[in-house]
Amino acid sequence: MSSPTSPRLLIATAPSHPARSSWWRRLAVPVTLVGLLLVQPAAFAFDFNSVAARAKALAGKSYKKPSEDVPKAVRELSYEQSNQLRYRVDKSYWRAQKLPFELTFIHLGGGFNDPVKINEVIGNSVREIGFNPALFDYSNVRGVDPRSLRNIGFAGFRIRFPVNNSKVKDDVLTFHGASYFRAMGKGQGYGLSARGLAIDTALYSGEEFPRFTEFWLERPSAESRELVVYALLDSPRATGAYRFVLKPGSDTAIDVKAQIYLRSNVTKLGIAPLTSMFLFGENQPGPADDFRPEVHDSDGLSMQSGTGEWLWRPLVNPKRLLVTSFSFDNPLGFGLMQRDREFGNYQDLDYNYQSRPSAWIEPKGKWGSGRVELVQIPTPDETNDNIVAYWIPNTLPKPGQPLNVEYRMLWQKEGEKRPPLAWVTQTLYGHGYRPRQEGKQDDGLALSVDFDGSSLKKLAANARVEGVVEADANGKIASVTTRKNEVTGGWRIEVKLRRVEDNKPVELRGFLRNGNGGTTLSETWSYILPPN
Repeated sequence: MSSPTSPRLLIATAPSHPARSSWWRRLAVPVTLVGLLLVQPAAFAFDFNSVAARAKALAGKSYKKPSEDVPKAVRELSYEQSNQLRYRVDKSYWRAQKLPFELTFIHLGGGFNDPVKINEVIGNSVREIGFNPALFDYSNVRGVDPRSLRNIGFAGFRIRFPVNNSKVKDDVLTFHGASYFRAMGKGQGYGLSARGLAIDTALYSGEEFPRFTEFWLERPSAESRELVVYALLDSPRATGAYRFVLKPGSDTAIDVKAQIYLRSNVTKLGIAPLTSMFLFGENQPGPADDFRPEVHDSDGLSMQSGTGEWLWRPLVNPKRLLVTSFSFDNPLGFGLMQRDREFGNYQDLDYNYQSRPSAWIEPKGKWGSGRVELVQIPTPDETNDNIVAYWIPNTLPKPGQPLNVEYRMLWQKEGEKRPPLAWVTQTLYGHGYRPRQEGKQDDGLALSVDFDGSSLKKLAANARVEGVVEADANGKIASVTTRKNEVTGGWRIEVKLRRVEDNKPVELRGFLRNGNGGTTLSETWSYILPPN
C-alpha cells in the first residue's frame, strides 16, 4: 500500500466516458400547487430500516431498466426547453401549511427522462405525491400539451428554506438525475454536486451510474430546522438505502447514512462521490481570448489522514485522463474545495465562481483501509463537470451482504475546513526563466506556492522558515527558495525544476517547517505536473 504522501498514478490516453455535462449546474431555475395527486396513504411505521429492507430485497432480483413510456413530446425536449417548464413557485408544497421547508418539483425532459417516485411521510402514514401538469407553466414551450400529461412522474425536486433572508425561502438542496444532488448554504450559489454512489469511474469498461428511483420526505413541523429525506438507489450491480438529514445554515450540513448491497462484483466502488469543474486557474492559465483569470467550481482536493496529516492537491485540466489516489487508514475527511474567494480572480458577473461552495466529507466511525481517488478529465469549456473525487474501500462486501457507511457533508464558504497549521492559498506555474544557451530551448519550469494561516503570523520577526520540496524520478529540482510574502503576511516557496521525460508526469510534494526547531508549519502541498 502506498503512503498518503506517495499517491498512485494512472495515465490513460482517453477517458472511459466523455466529460459529463453539468446539466442542472449552470442554471438553477427558481421553481416551486394547485392540487397535487395524493395516493391513498399506507399506515405503518416508516424509517430507514423500511428502505433498507427494500434495497436488500431488490438486490436479490434481476435489475429492471426504468420505464420508457414518457411522452415523446417531453422526451425530445432539449435541456434549454426543459428549463422553460417552470414550476409555479406559489404552488410550493407545504406552503399552505406555512412550514419552514417547502418543496418544488422538476419536470421531465432535457435528457432527464427517468421518473422518480416521491412520497411524503406523515406520522405513520406514507402517501405518494403525484404529478399534476397544473403545477407547471408551459407557456414558453411549444409542442407540449399539458392536458395529455397524466401521472408521468417528476425528474426530481428542490428543497427550500430561508438561509439568506428570514422572509424568503432559498433553494438549499436539489435531487436531480441519477443519484446526483447539490446543496448550498448562506451566501452560496449552486456549484459542485454530490452523488449517492459511483461505480467503475474512469475505467475503460465504462462507468455505471446508479440512480435514486424513489424518495420519502418526512413532513416537518412548524418549528423544524432540519428535514429528513430517504432514498432508494438502484443500479445493474448495486442497490442501496439512504437517509439524508438536511440542516441548512451558513454551512449547510447533510448527515448521510447508507446501506449498500451489491448484485454482483464491481471493480471500483466510490463512496461519497463529489463532482466538480476545473477549466483553468492560476496554476494553469486560460486562453488569451478569455478575459477571466480563473474558471472553476473547485480549485483543490483537501484530505486529512487518520494520523492527522493534511494534504492539498491543486486541480488541473489535463490533456489526457488523469487518475491519482491517496491511500489512508481511517481517513478523517476529504473534500473538493473552492479556497479562492476573491471576485477579482474570476471577474465573472454571471456565474460568480467566488461564491461556489466547498464540500467536505467527514466520516462517522472508522472507514478502515482504502484510498481517496481523484479523477481529472480533459474539458474544453466550463459546461462539463470534469473533476470527481470519492473514497474506495479496500474491502468490499460479497453480493447480498450489506456495506454500512455514515458521513457528514458540509457545504461551506466562509468557515471552510482547513488545517490548524498554515495552508496553501495558491500555486503559480510557469517557465523557469533560466538564461538560454545558444541553440537550446529553456526547458526549466517554475512553481511558486503561497501559504497562509495563523501559525505563520504568530512567528517571531526573525523566525527561520524553510521550504521542503521533493520530486519523483521524473523531476530534477534546480533550486528551492523560501521567503516571506510581505503583502499577505504568509510565506512563499519558489521551486525551479525540469522534467527528465516530457511525456511523463512529475509528482511534487512540499511543506513549510521551522528552520530552527524543525517543526512542521503547514499542510503538505501535493502537486502533479501532467505530461507535457
